[in-house]
Amino acid sequence: MNQEQFAKMQSGKGFIAALDQSGGSTPKALLLYGLDSSAYSNDSEMYDRIHEMRSRIITSPAFTGDRILGAILFEMTMDRQIQGQGTAEFLWERKQVVPFLKVDKGLADEADGVQVMKPIPDLQPLLERAVGHGVFGTKMRSVIKLASESGVDAVVAQQFEIGAQILSAGLVPIIEPEVDINSPEKAAAEAQLRSALTARLDALPSDQSVMLKLTLPDEDGFYTSLVEHPRVLRVVALSGGYSREEADARLARNHGVIASFSRALTEGLTAQQTEAQFDSALDEAIQSIYAASIT
Repeated sequence: MNQEQFAKMQSGKGFIAALDQSGGSTPKALLLYGLDSSAYSNDSEMYDRIHEMRSRIITSPAFTGDRILGAILFEMTMDRQIQGQGTAEFLWERKQVVPFLKVDKGLADEADGVQVMKPIPDLQPLLERAVGHGVFGTKMRSVIKLASESGVDAVVAQQFEIGAQILSAGLVPIIEPEVDINSPEKAAAEAQLRSALTARLDALPSDQSVMLKLTLPDEDGFYTSLVEHPRVLRVVALSGGYSREEADARLARNHGVIASFSRALTEGLTAQQTEAQFDSALDEAIQSIYAASIT
């Protein structure tokens, strides 16, 4: 493991950029970016367009390790290049931004109030490829819809089970059990989740660290015990469908938690903007999320 990257993630000031939209969410991400389905005629061209968007973000002068600690990549992005260099290598060597890789294959159908992850075939070779590209950690997402104790336990158990495999490959897993912001039982689900996570963290060996990616809680400071847990390298928050303004405001009230925003980061960026307009809009987004992350 790269100790310089570990130190940056542990104590650096800033946030994580989530640039990991995959097959299901790419058309929506492109539409928000000002590119409808007429901009591509097949999946291959669609992925070309999203890589162009991500490359534009990553190569922008606004996007540097001064305010951005890390960036989460989709597998295809890791396999592609930016300015003749692998994306993960470019992030670290040129921008001092720590690279992460999304490894999940999407969500299973809802059962027991939750959506666990679909099986992840070929995870081991993917982790080995990630290590070869200089990736520091991984991310995998489940979703909790209701306050079902057995459902929440199933989500957390699966996350830590796969997390153990990721740790053994020399990578740091971002455990992401998202609580749906529209859940009618959001606060109760968050209480169950905190208990389940604490039990799993307490059982981790002293030489292992994970990161947590959580929905911004209903009660400010609700996850402080997780922020302070000795097995937790960092707690990051997803925007979860909140606008950037709302996500920033909630984040600023949760001290010690930093952002890992996707939609809230790219809000207002379009393909039609000039370079100056694009860089200015991105700089404004990064600054607002950075400011909320360092409270």
